[in-house]
Amino acid sequence: MIATKPTIGYSDFDKLDIRIGRVTAVEDFPKARKASFKLTIDFGPVLGLRQSSAQITARYSKEDLQGKLVAAVVNFPPKRIADFDSDVLVLGASDDDGAVILLSPDRSLPLGSKVF
Repeated sequence: MIATKPTIGYSDFDKLDIRIGRVTAVEDFPKARKASFKLTIDFGPVLGLRQSSAQITARYSKEDLQGKLVAAVVNFPPKRIADFDSDVLVLGASDDDGAVILLSPDRSLPLGSKVF
């Protein structure tokens, strides 16, 4: 059984700003400690382009990611990873092997759409 975290109120969840963006560029990130890609993600006219480091190389190629819609937390402070500032946290879940599978809408949405 997987351990769960403590119950929180909706007001805590509502502090997260989770948005839909489209991956516009993918680069290898050899300076990261664990195999990762540098992603550039377009969140539309309000939020614009943001960057993220993502440990998703086990299940995705650069070609798989190009143009993919993803969900990401956009209101965490930037996190410095090696020589790179990761602006957003792309969301995913672990498969049975521990590899990350990205959370992605199954239909097209406007860039910047809020997840609730």
